[in-house]
Amino acid sequence: MATFDDVELGDHVCWLTDSTDTASADVRAYVADGALYGDKIVVVGSVSGLSRELVPSASVVLDFPPVADPDSILAAVHREARSAVREGYRSVRVLTERVPASAAGGAEELVAQELRLDEFASENNAIVVCAFRTSQWDRPTMEHVAGVHPHEMGRRAEHPAFRMYSTGVDSWGVDGVIDSECADAFNVAVRAAVRFAPEVKLRFDALDMIDAAGMHALVDAARHLPGRRIVVEGANETVRLCWELAGYATTGMPVVMAA
Repeated sequence: MATFDDVELGDHVCWLTDSTDTASADVRAYVADGALYGDKIVVVGSVSGLSRELVPSASVVLDFPPVADPDSILAAVHREARSAVREGYRSVRVLTERVPASAAGGAEELVAQELRLDEFASENNAIVVCAFRTSQWDRPTMEHVAGVHPHEMGRRAEHPAFRMYSTGVDSWGVDGVIDSECADAFNVAVRAAVRFAPEVKLRFDALDMIDAAGMHALVDAARHLPGRRIVVEGANETVRLCWELAGYATTGMPVVMAA
């Protein structure tokens, strides 16, 4: 995405920025567009470039400390989405700035939070923008984070090799390429997803390729927690053949490659 003008309902955006002046202007535009289109503005915590004076009076500011229970934050956002429907808004437009303190549990915890926000945006036809100041984060963490946002805005050296995004309850689409360079990030994303349910679905319809390292990462993620099962649907013929040749199409394997 080039600007917030491209943001649509249902989008979950990773916004990478470091310029305070640009951030302030973009934040104001995002909030103003929300008011123009009849969206309820929900600001989570403190966002750089957005003072209380710039927040429309009808907006909601959810004050949470930098280290807060993710479940509490998500529950509060869901409450505001339900209220928005009753109050006649078109949708909710969420803005939150992620800071390293919010990732106290490491990259996997942060990725799990982002996946749940993506599920929220998809299910509620909401807009969620997560701002990251790149100077505050190490590159590996940002690579993990970028892969679980369907959209991104701002400057980065290269786009993530794969993206994982909500396609329904306990269902995640995967596109791009999963190879040895991004297998670790893919493993973290899948491990985060299987936290939510004993069985999850991965849609590979848009996946171009997954190599041996990627397949190992998938199986390892399924085995990370006991009693987990992953059903892969939509894989092309080449991916299914490679899966069989690698010896993964066996009874008792926690990952099932559906025809």
